[in-house]
Amino acid sequence: MGAADKWLLPLVSVSFVSLLLFLSALSGFSASSSLFARLPPPSYVRRGAAAPPSFAYLLAGGRGDGRKLLRLLLAVYHPRNRYLLHLSADAPASERAELAAAVARAAPAVRAFGNVDVVGRSTAGTPMGSSGLAGTLRAAAAMLRLDAEWDWFVTLNAADYPLLTQDDLIHVFSSVPRHLNFIDHTSDIGWKESQRVQPIIVDAGIYLAGRNQFFQATEKRDTPDGSPWVILNRRFIEYCVFGWENLPRTLLMYFTNVMLPLEGYFHSVACNSDFRNFTVNNDLRYMVWDDPPQMEPHFLNVTHYDELVGSGVPFARKFKENEPLLDKIDDKILRRWRHRPVPGAWCTGRKRWFSDPCSQWSNVNIVRPGPQAEKFRKYINQILEESKSSNNSCKQ
Repeated sequence: MGAADKWLLPLVSVSFVSLLLFLSALSGFSASSSLFARLPPPSYVRRGAAAPPSFAYLLAGGRGDGRKLLRLLLAVYHPRNRYLLHLSADAPASERAELAAAVARAAPAVRAFGNVDVVGRSTAGTPMGSSGLAGTLRAAAAMLRLDAEWDWFVTLNAADYPLLTQDDLIHVFSSVPRHLNFIDHTSDIGWKESQRVQPIIVDAGIYLAGRNQFFQATEKRDTPDGSPWVILNRRFIEYCVFGWENLPRTLLMYFTNVMLPLEGYFHSVACNSDFRNFTVNNDLRYMVWDDPPQMEPHFLNVTHYDELVGSGVPFARKFKENEPLLDKIDDKILRRWRHRPVPGAWCTGRKRWFSDPCSQWSNVNIVRPGPQAEKFRKYINQILEESKSSNNSCKQ
């Protein structure tokens, strides 16, 4: 078994619809007869530098987050992209199987294009410790093996939601250099240094089932910090996973005992390697924080709508399940009907209350950007100009 194979997670592919439906039936779940309707053949997906970009999404959540992950998947789904859904080890196997079956039922395109998988044997989901970083790296390795040609790796949580369509995102990123990484980081971490970086901990989730607390040592050590939410280019992910130099492995050993390693690992690898000049100091997320920031941002509600729409960024967090703001985003921005994917240029069916326009499709290589695309284009042009003027964002 090669080094890359050791990283590959056992996956529950939603293409195994028959088996999952059988399991669902045993569990008391039923499926619509539309599952067995004849589907149009998958359209040819163009890849490469001359084609529109594609994204590999890691959608992660914990016990009880199955419905939130399904909604998030439908909000960011596009046949050009790749998706891996991860419910942490504290979620029961029944919830994981139910999620895989629900994904297969939710969108005919998922079954036709076979671009969505659910992790079958999950890592722990402890809020603090190295299990989160291990799960992200294993998921990235799986993505590399599942699809050879995506351009950017995007991490989203069950509490996240998009603020634009995938047509908007693909359209704007078509003009973004594909060697860039989007990582919010700083070398001046202030109060976080003594509370999040210097303490030495052992993640109990690595050794015990479920999401458990960590063990903290009395010693501290000398010490980067940033956002755990990243958009990383494929070449950088390959560097972190395959580690053809010692740096990724050396830093991985250091961050194994850091309280919040996802806030520093990718940032440290990028800023201490040849990727340092291709890093944009921005995670492209809308969040509302206390001052000084606490462990997590505020939950968003309808009072934040105007500000988040005007922000121009593609993603926002945190949202509670069934938050009315999500319905408003679906209605006003994504034009998404409940339990259906966001309609894009690839959808050719009629939009009716009883008919999903994305149950029929044609060319998946064209996009139809909407109003949010222009806001995002202006925003990303601004941060790219700021990145150029700073020469090396890792010095900030």
